[in-house]
Amino acid sequence: MLKRLSLSVLLGVFLACGAFAQTKLLRFPDIHGDKVVFTFGGDLWVSSSAGGAASRLTAHPGVETYAKFSADGKWIAFTGQYDGDEQVYVIPAGGGEPKQLTFYPSRGPLAPRWGYDNQVHGWTKENRVFFRSLRDSWSLPIARLYTVSPDGGPVEPLPMPEAGSGDFSPDGSKMIYSPRFRDFRPEKRYSGGQANTLYIYDIKTADALKISDSPRASRDAMWIGDTVYYNSDKDGKFNLYAYDPAGKKTTQITKNRDWDIRWASSDNQNRIIYERDGELEVFDVNSRKPAKLSISVPDDGTNRRKRQVSVANLISSYALSPKGERAVFAARGDVFTAPVEKGGVRNLTRSSNANDKFPTWSPDGKSIAYISDRTGEDEVWIASQDGSTTPEQASTGSKAQRYSPLWSSDSKKLVFSDKDGKVYVLTVATKQLQQIADAPNGLVFDYEFSPKGNFVSFSMQEKNGRNSVYIWSSADNKSYRVTPAMFNANSPAWDPSGNYLYLLSDREYAPQISGAEFNYATNRTTQIYALALRKDVKHPFPFESDEAAITEEKKDASPTPTPAVADKSETIDFAGIEQRTAKVPLPADNYAGLSTNKGNLMYFIQAPFYYGRAADSQSSLRIYSLKERKETTLLQPASGYSVSADGTKIIASSAGVYSVIDAAPTGDKARKTVSTAGLITEINPVEEWNQIFNESWRRYRDWFY
Repeated sequence: MLKRLSLSVLLGVFLACGAFAQTKLLRFPDIHGDKVVFTFGGDLWVSSSAGGAASRLTAHPGVETYAKFSADGKWIAFTGQYDGDEQVYVIPAGGGEPKQLTFYPSRGPLAPRWGYDNQVHGWTKENRVFFRSLRDSWSLPIARLYTVSPDGGPVEPLPMPEAGSGDFSPDGSKMIYSPRFRDFRPEKRYSGGQANTLYIYDIKTADALKISDSPRASRDAMWIGDTVYYNSDKDGKFNLYAYDPAGKKTTQITKNRDWDIRWASSDNQNRIIYERDGELEVFDVNSRKPAKLSISVPDDGTNRRKRQVSVANLISSYALSPKGERAVFAARGDVFTAPVEKGGVRNLTRSSNANDKFPTWSPDGKSIAYISDRTGEDEVWIASQDGSTTPEQASTGSKAQRYSPLWSSDSKKLVFSDKDGKVYVLTVATKQLQQIADAPNGLVFDYEFSPKGNFVSFSMQEKNGRNSVYIWSSADNKSYRVTPAMFNANSPAWDPSGNYLYLLSDREYAPQISGAEFNYATNRTTQIYALALRKDVKHPFPFESDEAAITEEKKDASPTPTPAVADKSETIDFAGIEQRTAKVPLPADNYAGLSTNKGNLMYFIQAPFYYGRAADSQSSLRIYSLKERKETTLLQPASGYSVSADGTKIIASSAGVYSVIDAAPTGDKARKTVSTAGLITEINPVEEWNQIFNESWRRYRDWFY
């Protein structure tokens, strides 16, 4: 169970203030003589090796990290992001202007799992900086170690063809290193074939001796005197080990059972400094005793002050009002509505203490439903569209991440799903929650109410890995599979008249053969189909034939009685429904995101995916007229869209621009851009930190295996 941190404790974790003697999150340390250098808040700081107040060494919006003292202690080499990418720099240990040493275009900033490019690891005996770089690599996992003079000049590779971190022997003739670099991977106690393994490499003879004695990670290698020290989680936690090259014997020298030792670094004399529990410790290799450093980083409190910020570039989801007059956005955890043409922006939630997301407008125009973790768990909340009342919690009992609520046409019910694959229907007035599906093999996102709200369509993954479309009936609380299990099917969309259910299905198999060897790849395998919901429903695309006109003799007109039309309400004949399938007369393609309105289908055609290069086309939003049997492109490129409740308008996104267009074949001719300039909110950083911490904890609870 999560035990919540108080805001005062949280402040101690994220930013120091004057009341705390010890600042947390001190990272990537190094030590020399009476000085310690480390990264905090993306900048380099220096303090006494005995602890105490720290002083800032660098100040820049980019990250400065992996600081390493030169052998004489006069210089500090580090990896910096001064010009956007990551390069190697040196700076006087007492402070001054950084000097850039490398200029080859870096591959970063990279995703966290890949770490940093041009990552500094130390200094050679010849007083050159050595660092790990991807400059000659064709793949992110493969890198080499290079050296460069602190005066600048050409970069020279070390002889190992592939390397992660390492350190030189005191005489510089050998190097302890790992051929792999997995230091930023999140897996704990990984023991697979890619685990970091340490070797002693003879630079003159190119001989390599493996010293790792465990399938788990061995990293942060350091050479002090005649002994190699390294960090390993072979006993379950990362602890320090000592290896004697002469006797080829390994000894565990720390036995921490609570917190891992992280990013160990040495002065190559008798001390090893590392992170543990967000603080720094110094280990004396002679006495074999650790000593905690109490370091205080001064803080003027500006990062905790409330402030107004624009969130226009942080939009996570969006939708339209029922008739398309306003748009609703989720951005940086708040829900906003903005006018398509005239009016002001409204922030409906103003919640630095919550992540509000997935807003959707009720068809009657009165309310906006969304997911919020204001209670500490994801629940459905409902706000008045004009912000005149306080938002109300509509669901309870959540223990998992929840997704996108969608309204029924009468605005009385909502359907949504969670990370366990469960689908729920929520009755708004009574707050009654009914589970209607439980997908055993994956998540469900493509749920949708039928036009009158008596049914819900969605797709679930079968045991064979393919999705099937299901329809849940409120009459008997049962779900019926309506597509064959052998074909992948998804994205069901209801015909507004209640006669058909349109869907996407992969039933085209014409693989593309490689020109290099006899391999193949599948592409453009999806087609659009119409499912007749009742036995008396006619084929949606009857055979067309031009015939000669015949003139009939005119007769006296007599009144013809209007036949009585049976009220079928909203019924489905489930028996034999799989056989009542008709293909929409469109070629197979990469279709996605199917929607309908009266007389039209709307969908994406996605660009094909290529490994190593961009696609040869752009994704597009298209509309298909069922009457004319004609396809029209509404927007290209396009990255997302949503249809208004009355089916007349579309809001679509392209390169960060949100446009409202008519949901008709000529809709692109009346495009209106929704201004997001007014999406401004006041943030309370302390409340945001608290929310971020709690949500991160829940994500690990929900998704870590």
